[in-house]
Amino acid sequence: MMNKKFYATGRLKQGVMNKTESLYRDHLEMCKASGKVIWYKFEGMKFRLADNTFYTPDFCVMKWDGEIEIHEVKGFWTDDARVKIKVAADMYPFRFFAFKKQSKGKGGGWDVELF
Repeated sequence: MMNKKFYATGRLKQGVMNKTESLYRDHLEMCKASGKVIWYKFEGMKFRLADNTFYTPDFCVMKWDGEIEIHEVKGFWTDDARVKIKVAADMYPFRFFAFKKQSKGKGGGWDVELF
């Protein structure tokens, strides 16, 4: 018997959150209720990186002080996704963060990476 690898066939439709993104939205709602976040939008911005190359982050977030941050939510990284966020962080005047859900065994919450 041959071992066959299976790969995802693509992303959800634009504007539809996956499970991890939905959990992060819930986190943002708690931040909003506590006053740390004023506003957020799922897939609210699109950044041009080069001709025919764009990056659409998961969340644009306005903090309590008016600063806008770009938040990417990942279960795992693909090489092209990591390259795109790094390029965008170099090109645009926003702080770019990646958030990865921690397991309950590690205390839950989110691991954060700044680009």
